Formats: sequence, structure tokens, C-alpha cells
Amino acid sequence: MNKVGIVLILAISIGALADVRADMSKEEILTGADERIIQIRTTDAVLRLVGLDGKAVQEGLPVRIEQRQHKFLFGCNIFMLNRCRTADDNRAYERYFSELLNYATLPFYWWNYTREKGRPADARTDDIIRWCTAHDVTMKGHPLAWNYVDPRWLPADPLAAMGLQMDRIERCVKRFAGDIDIWDVVNEAVAGDGSLTDTIWLRGIGPEYIDMAFRWAHEADPDALLFYNDWGGEGQGPKCDAIHALVRDLWQRGVPIHGVGLQMHVGLDACPEPQDVAANMERLAALGLEVQITEMDVRIEMPATQEKLDEQARVYRDMLQVCLSADNCTGFVLWGFTDSHSWIPDFFQGCGAALIFDEAYDPKPGCNALMDVLGER
Repeated sequence: MNKVGIVLILAISIGALADVRADMSKEEILTGADERIIQIRTTDAVLRLVGLDGKAVQEGLPVRIEQRQHKFLFGCNIFMLNRCRTADDNRAYERYFSELLNYATLPFYWWNYTREKGRPADARTDDIIRWCTAHDVTMKGHPLAWNYVDPRWLPADPLAAMGLQMDRIERCVKRFAGDIDIWDVVNEAVAGDGSLTDTIWLRGIGPEYIDMAFRWAHEADPDALLFYNDWGGEGQGPKCDAIHALVRDLWQRGVPIHGVGLQMHVGLDACPEPQDVAANMERLAALGLEVQITEMDVRIEMPATQEKLDEQARVYRDMLQVCLSADNCTGFVLWGFTDSHSWIPDFFQGCGAALIFDEAYDPKPGCNALMDVLGER
């Protein structure tokens, strides 16, 4: 058989704006999702099949065409790379990550990244970057400013602490520019009641610390995509409205924010409705902002019966369909992909089985559901 070269004239790309209305029902959102996904995520392509001599191949030659990559970012945090319990576990982690995912969230939690002042854990990050580069995995840094825990050495004076925070942002973004070009700049600045979370920055400087974080990150790398990341922005309620008011205010004042991350740590008894998620993505699209589902897991109250696993699969499927059918949704990120490395049992008593592979790396119904939506099966 002749050797054949294939020239792709028109690549698959994102198309026109999806018409997702805030008043659509759950059934309308999901029933029309496949059609909108085809409209947004695909286009016609023309292929010219030529031999090594540049001439068209003869008619009737059998040809197999397989898509090897896609633009949509389907990912997971990569916190456990080379940190699993055994060598076999490490190999399995690498294998399934590289086969399944093309997007990785790298850890930049300040209290852990710089346990000692002046000694950041860059070597670990460099190792992850090398692995991701070798496996064609796009990277995002998470997070630059989050005060869930502060470094022990951080001074009590808010102005001095803020100076160190800005130095950290500038250093991280500059140090890894070209490898990490997407960042969660500010994480969880809004409390559950819709007020701003009480931190040393808010008390000492005020809400302007959020502006400062984004502006410093942008100055450090003007080409980087900068996200605000939080839980509760996908459904309804005071926190959801406060998140949208916050990012709208940043956008209106010219603060360099490019997207919003919706975390979506949910349980079977507390899941956002697809129509609410679609409506929230649409109002962010109206601001010209990207959106990503950034930390998704679906916890189950144990034991994990087949009925619960099937319901979990439905939640994963629904949320990915909503994401893919919104043209400003550019990524879908799992917060772990195997139950052998999950944060859920440590934080939610009696809950677990939140991810798409079990502890033996066997796929669960949730994995099959996601692969069906992505067309990978």
C-alpha cells in the first residue's frame, strides 16, 4: 500500500455563540445539548490526501482518520504525580492521566509551596512541567492568592504581608511563563452569605487587594489567562449572585480578569440544576468571560450502591453536557480521578467514592458517562 500524507485544511474549532436562555427548563437544556455541542464544538473539514510525491492518492485507497487531540480542556489536578503510595500506583496514575486527560492543575498553595521564607518548591513544579510537556498536557497554576491558611512566617502587618503576596504573584507568574499560561489568581474571596471572606488583606487593605492581585499577575505575564475561582457560583443564592457581582465589577473597571472557575464540589443530595449552571455561564459570557468547571467531584454517602453510582454518573454527564454546550466554557476539571487519592473522606464523614475511577483504577459509571459525552467510546 502506498504511504500517504494527510493535510488538514480546516481544523475542528469552536464556532458560533450558543443560544442558551436563562428561562429554559432542565429538560430543554439537556435535550438540546447534543445539538448545541455539535454546533459549537465542530465544523466541516476538507481533507486532501496526497502521497509522498505530493500527488493525490488513487481513488478507492483505504484510509483511516483518527482525531488525536481536541481543543477542549478536560483535566484534573495533578497533585499526586510521583506521590502515590507504591511504584505500581505511580505508574497507574501516570498511565491513566496521560491517556484520559489533556489539562492539569498544578498546586501553588502558598503555605505549602513556600514553607520556609525564601525557599519556594520550584523543583517539584519543574518536574511536573516536564512530565506535562512530554505528554502534551496544558497546565494551570492554582491558586496565587487564597488565605485559607497563611504561611507561618507571614508578618501580622497587613501592608507588609500584602507586599510579600504581590512579590509572590509576580515571581510565580514570571518564573513559569511559557509553561503555565493559565492561573487561578484569587480563590474563594466570597463567603457563603455573599460577603467578602474575612482575611488579613480585607481587614488591612480592603477589597482592592483583589484588583491588585489581578493587575500584578497581568503585568508579570500579559499573555496569561487569569481566572477568579470559587464554589457556589454555579447555582442560586446570595453567594452565587455575589460572585457574579464581584467579577462584573472587576470587568467593568478594566481589571484584567479573563475567566471564572466554578468549583462544583457537590453531593448527590445537593447538586446544581443544569438550567441554573447554563444561565450562570450565559451571564458570564455576556461579560466576555471564559468559564471552566474547575474542581468537580460528586460525593456519595457510603455505601456506594449501584443506584448511587448511576445517579453520580448522571450528574457528571449533565454537567459536562452543559459545559460543552456553552461556547464560553473552555474546560472541565475533576478534583482527582481515582478514589484511591481523594480528599472527600477526610472532610465529609461517611462520604466517599466521589471520583470516576475506583481505588483499583477501574472505571465507574461516571467515567463511562463522561467518555460518552466526549465521544471517546
